[in-house]
Amino acid sequence: MSAVSVTRRYGFPAAHVLRSPALADEENRRIFGKCANPAGHGHDYALEVRIGGEVDPRTGHLLPPRELDRAVREEVLDRFGWRLLNLDPAFAHEVPTTENLARLAARLLAPRLERAGVRLLGIRIEETGRNAFAWGEIDG
Repeated sequence: MSAVSVTRRYGFPAAHVLRSPALADEENRRIFGKCANPAGHGHDYALEVRIGGEVDPRTGHLLPPRELDRAVREEVLDRFGWRLLNLDPAFAHEVPTTENLARLAARLLAPRLERAGVRLLGIRIEETGRNAFAWGEIDG
């Protein structure tokens, strides 16, 4: 049997303020521009999760879609959806950029998916039509 990969797409709204407490206000504005506005701004994020492994000969699935959906919902969507990312404890000491969000989503999902018998290959988060950020292997 040969390994395959599956990519599934999800969406969630969230907001953030891109400001580093280690920088002065002027430096934050220079680096992050309008995204440093203390009032914050939101995005409708698109999240792609790519997993890999062996197909279960009984089900024909790498992982039943419902199981993957539950893991993504419980580990990522419920935690970050409809939230100000800056308030999450994981962002207490780092700027909640989408790069950092992708890395965090991977750290949260990987152990859960490994327990389910698959490997997390990649995370891709589209912030806007112009900006997408990836962790791991996301392209087929």
